Amino acid sequence: MARSLKVAVQMDPIASINIDADSTFALMLEAQARGHALWHYHVRDLALLAGRVVAHAQPVEVRRVKGDHFRLGDPVELDLGAVDVVLMRQDPPFDMAYITATHILEHIHPRTTVVNDPASVRNAPEKLYVTHFPDLMPETLISADIRQIRRFREKHGDIILKPLFGNGGAGVFHVRPDDPNLNSLLEMFTERSREPLVVQRYVPDVRSGDKRIILVDGEALGAINRVPAAGEARSNMHVGGRPEPTTLTDREREICAAIGPELRRRGLIFVGIDVIGGFLTEINVTSPTGLQEIARFDGVHLERAVWDAIEAKRGA
Repeated sequence: MARSLKVAVQMDPIASINIDADSTFALMLEAQARGHALWHYHVRDLALLAGRVVAHAQPVEVRRVKGDHFRLGDPVELDLGAVDVVLMRQDPPFDMAYITATHILEHIHPRTTVVNDPASVRNAPEKLYVTHFPDLMPETLISADIRQIRRFREKHGDIILKPLFGNGGAGVFHVRPDDPNLNSLLEMFTERSREPLVVQRYVPDVRSGDKRIILVDGEALGAINRVPAAGEARSNMHVGGRPEPTTLTDREREICAAIGPELRRRGLIFVGIDVIGGFLTEINVTSPTGLQEIARFDGVHLERAVWDAIEAKRGA
């Protein structure tokens, strides 16, 4: 019988999650089914004190009952250096608070297995890490230089404009060749932030869907297709994208084979990549989603594969 592990889950408030869609909830249910003990805490309850990493945490039990999906125990100061696993599952944005959490958790990893590896998460923000694989991407510019952005638009005409550290489809714009609003959009972005923008050649195949592929320890194990709502350029399910069952094309398998070894080398156990029309657009390592949708369509519970990989690292 596998050894029981102590698992701390760093996540957004458990009371607010959608139990029919949340991948963290699926991971917690699977951990509990394997006999692992769970604690829940928020990232703001994390602390570094005299070399110790602690969290104001509560033991938690989960169940698939809407409106009654969790039960919390009494809060404790939990020494995260004394648990086996920390699941770092808070949602982006990937801001300085997020980055600080990776620095703190780096003090205990790999003695405590942090999923995903905190240093690798910090060094692999979704829209930047993907640029290490330029042959797999659509033409992409990352810059705050308005001259560069205008030249890119002149070359490609149809472009996508989005914030570098955004998430959930927020702030993503499809700018057509005849759209007169580019200057206004650039003014809006530069007034709100000093960060560069991501500008990509528009891939028309997005109308057929944006494929989310799940890789576990570098292996592609499942996928869903997310189709944009009518009149939308974004396929994120947060903004009305419709999930559909799908299979991987030869090109998508080629993409996964190209990036998988590097994901494994970096300790990125649970990763979701986005592919549109055979082009890799993002590598999501912070808090990937899609487990429950894949399970509904294909009957494949990839949370089991995630825990198999974690247990293998712990020798459980």
